[in-house]
Amino acid sequence: MRSRSRSYWPYLLIAPTVAGGAFLLLYPLLRALLISLQHFRMGELIRGGAAFIGLDNYAELLSGPQFWQVLLRTAVWTAVNVVLIVGISTGVALMLQHLRRGLRLALMSALALAWAMPIIAATTVFQWLFQSELGIVNWLLVTLGFESFEGYTWFADGTATFAVLVVLVVWQSVPFAALTLYAGLTTIPNELFESARIDGGTGRQIFRSVTFPMLRPLFALITALEVIWVAKCFPQIWVLSQGGPGDATTTLPVYAFKIARALHRYDLGSAVAILLVILLAFALISNLRRMVRS
Repeated sequence: MRSRSRSYWPYLLIAPTVAGGAFLLLYPLLRALLISLQHFRMGELIRGGAAFIGLDNYAELLSGPQFWQVLLRTAVWTAVNVVLIVGISTGVALMLQHLRRGLRLALMSALALAWAMPIIAATTVFQWLFQSELGIVNWLLVTLGFESFEGYTWFADGTATFAVLVVLVVWQSVPFAALTLYAGLTTIPNELFESARIDGGTGRQIFRSVTFPMLRPLFALITALEVIWVAKCFPQIWVLSQGGPGDATTTLPVYAFKIARALHRYDLGSAVAILLVILLAFALISNLRRMVRS
């Protein structure tokens, strides 16, 4: 009896934390799912008594062209950011592997500081950097001879705003991915690299034949995490452009917020959020299944 009670003791200790975490994670999701199945607008928010309408909100979304445009834009946004993040992070991790100790420590410290910078603070700094009259970016480009950027308004053009947001998100994401990949590189025995060099392998061949196969699960995990983080990006886009100009930078999270805030269509906004969760869950599960198989 005594040994059996001891075996239950660790589970009892962690039970409050597990219950609290499950409540904080599951309750908002289940509440959003319920609202997406109801007629829930400003009147229902004030007086209650929302009527159940089933999948009508989802049918309204999927039958309209705007949702598909935003979905396509979100897919492009996610793909561009994730490719750049994984590519740049891989290069930074490989560079860390070959730097001397002092330079490696300095670069890792810089990456950690960039990673620790609050999202809103970093977004505000980027607003200043790309300001049309006093921004450093325009001044630097004009100094280098690109006179067309004199007073250029980055946030008045959809493509330019999209590019600024990509730079911001990549800058914020690279530190985590690069440091994680570098930690993975340190686990690969040096004998494998030395053997590949003795056999005449180039740097690209060594990466393709030794480094990537050894770190394939780690690459898959980082890619999955970055897909989730990038696809659900909201504060950077909202603070910098609020989804504009027009709808040029409106992704699914911003679209859901704009519907709920501007139109008071909380039911439709919740439906968009649930669809985003389903898409991300599908992407994560399929990626993890491939990672486990490999």
